[in-house]
Amino acid sequence: MTKITYEDFERVDLRSGTIIKVEPFPKAKKAAFKIWADFGEEIGVLQTSAQITVHYTPESLIGRSIVGCINLGEKNIAGFLSQFLLVGFSDETGSICLATVDPKVPNGKKLH
Repeated sequence: MTKITYEDFERVDLRSGTIIKVEPFPKAKKAAFKIWADFGEEIGVLQTSAQITVHYTPESLIGRSIVGCINLGEKNIAGFLSQFLLVGFSDETGSICLATVDPKVPNGKKLH
């Protein structure tokens, strides 16, 4: 395990958001969805691609509270601009289980 300082951790901008739109992403190398999430007035709506098709359907994701890292920069994934990293954990098979917020907090809140 690599140790970091608290200052290092503070630079990682993890924010609360709500998924507002989901589409299939057939151009992705591995099964994935295109996802749009609302991170509140200050940040707005950001988009990403996520390989979360094992445990989730587009319908089950709409309205879900999520945690996103919003300061990693943008990345082009098969012609789709990813603007944040949707945060989750791998299960025993390697499939992603999303980190969530419970109870719900306003969109855009920073993780402390």
